[in-house]
Amino acid sequence: MTWMTIPAGAAFDAWTLPYGVFSTPGEEPRVGVAVGDHVLDLAPLAAVEGLDGAHLFAQPTLNPFLAAGRRAWDAVRDWLIELVTEEPHRDLVEPHLVPAGQVSLHRPFDVGDYVDFYASQTHAENVGRIFRPDSPALPAAWRHLPIGYHGRAGTVVTSGTPVVRPSGLRRVGPPAEGRVEHGPSLRLDIEAEAGFVVGAPSQLGRPVPVADFTEHVFGMVLVNDWSARDIQAFEYVPLGPFLGKSFATSISPWVVPLAALAHARVEPPERSPEPADYLRDAEPWGLDLEFAVSWNGTVVSRPPFAGMYWTPAQQLAHLTANGASVRTGDLFASGTVSGPRPGGSGCFLELTWNGTEPVTLADGSQRAFLDDGDTVTIEATAAGPGGTRIPLGAVTGQISPTPSP
Repeated sequence: MTWMTIPAGAAFDAWTLPYGVFSTPGEEPRVGVAVGDHVLDLAPLAAVEGLDGAHLFAQPTLNPFLAAGRRAWDAVRDWLIELVTEEPHRDLVEPHLVPAGQVSLHRPFDVGDYVDFYASQTHAENVGRIFRPDSPALPAAWRHLPIGYHGRAGTVVTSGTPVVRPSGLRRVGPPAEGRVEHGPSLRLDIEAEAGFVVGAPSQLGRPVPVADFTEHVFGMVLVNDWSARDIQAFEYVPLGPFLGKSFATSISPWVVPLAALAHARVEPPERSPEPADYLRDAEPWGLDLEFAVSWNGTVVSRPPFAGMYWTPAQQLAHLTANGASVRTGDLFASGTVSGPRPGGSGCFLELTWNGTEPVTLADGSQRAFLDDGDTVTIEATAAGPGGTRIPLGAVTGQISPTPSP
C-alpha cells in the first residue's frame, strides 16, 4: 500500500525502491530512489529529516552510502518504506519528488573490480557443444566450483551508452585452412545476467563465508555482458575470454537492494557432487527472477534465473576463497541466464545455435547476430510480496559501427 499514485507500467513500484544517481538541468549528480514515475531526491529530504549520514546522498556516486554497511542500508530502507506508505508523510515527501522524465541517469557506482561467472548449466553445456564439439560439454571443474573470469571495470557502462562494434583476430573460412584475419566482429552477441554490487569491503587474506553474503553485498543490477563470439572462440583457449568480452559491459542505472528480493529467494537446484564445505549453502540464495530480452523491440527470449546452478552467495565465497578481498563498488555477475526450455536462452549464440537458426523479428527481418543499429533491451522481474512480481528495471544498448581506421 502507498499513498502515491503508481501508474500502470511504471518502471518501479513502492516496494522495490532502487537507488541510482541522477541529475537535473543545471544541478550536480546526486543519489535518488526510483518510485512510480518519479525520482525521490534523497539529499534534501534527508537533511530536512535530520537523518544521520544525509551528506552521503549529495554525492555523485553511491559508493559512500554502499560503504556505510548493512545497518545503514536497512535503516534507510525502513525510513523510505515509511515515507512512501504512510499518508502523514505526503506533505514532507512530495516537494522532493522529481518527474522521471526530467532527469538524466548516470552510472550509479564507481566499479572497483568486475568478475563474471558462468553459473547456468544449460548455458555452459550449450557453449561447450558449440565451441568444443569434440570435447565434454562441461569443463572438468564446472560442477565443483563457480567458474569465472576477471573482466575490465573501466568498460562497465550505464544503460543507454552506445556499444561500438569491436575488432579483433578471428578465424575466417573452414578451420582446415587456418586463415586468421583482423577486423570487426561478425558475431556480436549479448549475455543477459544479474550483477551483484559489493557495499562493505572484506579484509585481504580473509575469505568471505557463504553465510556473510548479505553483510557485504548491497544489491543487484541487470547486466548485458556484450560478447564478440568470433573473437572469443579464437582467443579463449587456454586462458579464457579477453578481447571478446572486455570492450563493453552494460548495467542498469538502478541498484535494487537485496532486501527487496526477500520474497524471491528459493532453493537452488540439487548439486552433484556435493560442493566443498566452503561452498555449502548457509541459507537459500537461489532467486526467482524472470528475464525478458528484446531485439529491436521484439521479445525473443525469456530466460529464468531460478535454475542457476551456483548462487551469488557461493560466487562471493569462491571469489574470496583464496584470500582475495572485495572493495566497495566491486561488481560480480552471474553469467548468462539460460534455461532448458525453448525460448529461454540468455544469449544469441544459443538462441540461434551459432547462427544456424536465425530468429525473425517483428519487422520481418531475420537475425543471427547483431547488426549495426540494432538495439537490445534486457528487463527482469522478481517474485514480490503477496504473490506479486516486482520490476527490476532494464538495461539497453545500441550497436554503433566500428570506427574507420
